[in-house]
Amino acid sequence: MIAAIDPLEDAKDHMSREGWCVVPDVLTQEQTKKVLDELWSVAAGANKRGEDTFLPFLDPNESNVRVFYLLEHAVFRELIQHPTAIQMVKSVLGENFIISNFTANIARPGSKSMGLHSDQSLVSPDPWTRIEAMNIIWCLTDVYGSTLTHLRPLLTGSARGRKFENGATLYIPGSNKWERRQDIAKNAKEMLKPFEAKAGSIVVMDGTVWHTSGANTTKDQDRALLFGYYTAPHLRQQVNWTRKLSKDVQDSLSPEMEEWLGLGVTANLGEAIMHLKYLDDQCCFRQVVALQVSCHGIQKVEGYTRFQGRSIPTAPRCVVK
Repeated sequence: MIAAIDPLEDAKDHMSREGWCVVPDVLTQEQTKKVLDELWSVAAGANKRGEDTFLPFLDPNESNVRVFYLLEHAVFRELIQHPTAIQMVKSVLGENFIISNFTANIARPGSKSMGLHSDQSLVSPDPWTRIEAMNIIWCLTDVYGSTLTHLRPLLTGSARGRKFENGATLYIPGSNKWERRQDIAKNAKEMLKPFEAKAGSIVVMDGTVWHTSGANTTKDQDRALLFGYYTAPHLRQQVNWTRKLSKDVQDSLSPEMEEWLGLGVTANLGEAIMHLKYLDDQCCFRQVVALQVSCHGIQKVEGYTRFQGRSIPTAPRCVVK
């Protein structure tokens, strides 16, 4: 029997080595336009309500339009749980993760770069020896740097042939290997390179990659990106979704989304249910039966576990709920 080919295998391999990858054509042109139109509508609504779309501590000028709390809107709730996005998240963070935030950054002409950072360095102290945060970046417009390199034939419309950059996220190759702040190169600014992708793609970036927003040096091209931020479940979320999402929205969520947003009664149990056993049982190979508690309720789960390297665990099987 021929094994099924994972269409994301190359992306996952690049991700594991470099800390980032591009997955093209996740959205069609029609879908991308729909999401972009909705984003501008949400941004206009935020301005009308007097909400800040420019944060001076993030961006040097008002040409960067920031839009927050996207999960209040159905189209963005669909994106944050898109199967391709979730598959990439699980390939990096594993099955147990939470959705910390979902925001947008529209770099309009004249926008400048924010500060150099890695997302993980902002939420956890060094050393950063394992990946505990990541972004799925949705490209709602073509994203390109000053060189355009290999991407030029793929760009759409007036972006073809441009010799400017439209605010593409800039990253430092190899920075996913940096474990402490003192590892940051003195010439970090000169090491920056742009992520390039066409509209409808996603850029997947783990939380250890050092990056910044690029400057939009075009005269008339907006660059619109969405940032889905996922983390390991022990890291506190950037948004308290219990407070922010309306009761109607929360009632509409699937049990899976409730768990990913941390809306259940229990939280941060980690892998305690599967690994925290009685001392007398921790040195032998045996079948275990445990109660797994989650926002779905209480489940009776049975399966094999491993202690002190004596066996290979199998996936839990739900018996009753």
